[in-house]
Amino acid sequence: MERSIKMKLEELIQYCENKNKAYIDYPFGEIPICLKVNNKIFAEIYPLENDYKITLKCEPLLAEMYRKQYEGIVVKGYHCPGLQAMHRNTIYINEIEEEILLEMIDHSYQEVVKTFSPKVQKEINKTNIG
Repeated sequence: MERSIKMKLEELIQYCENKNKAYIDYPFGEIPICLKVNNKIFAEIYPLENDYKITLKCEPLLAEMYRKQYEGIVVKGYHCPGLQAMHRNTIYINEIEEEILLEMIDHSYQEVVKTFSPKVQKEINKTNIG
């Protein structure tokens, strides 16, 4: 089982890293593996075999909807204090469909990007085409 989690973890990290200007950081030590854009975290991955989860930013009403729809699989950001918990969900990765998880990651990334100034957003969203 550990091997499949490791492979899934690598795919998950790669998906997050493929976002414009995204990078890995370890501000809290080895765990969680944090994915950031412009120095702000959009994903925190906890790669523990028996507690494999990810914490993502989420618009509060959507976050609540996910928690109701995926009860016990999507929970309030478990490590977040009070008001921050409404803006973060922790998702048990092995319990949710990959497509839904990827949508949640995309949403988290966009939620963080939209907190930046228009100038910074434009720079982040720039593509290197041509």
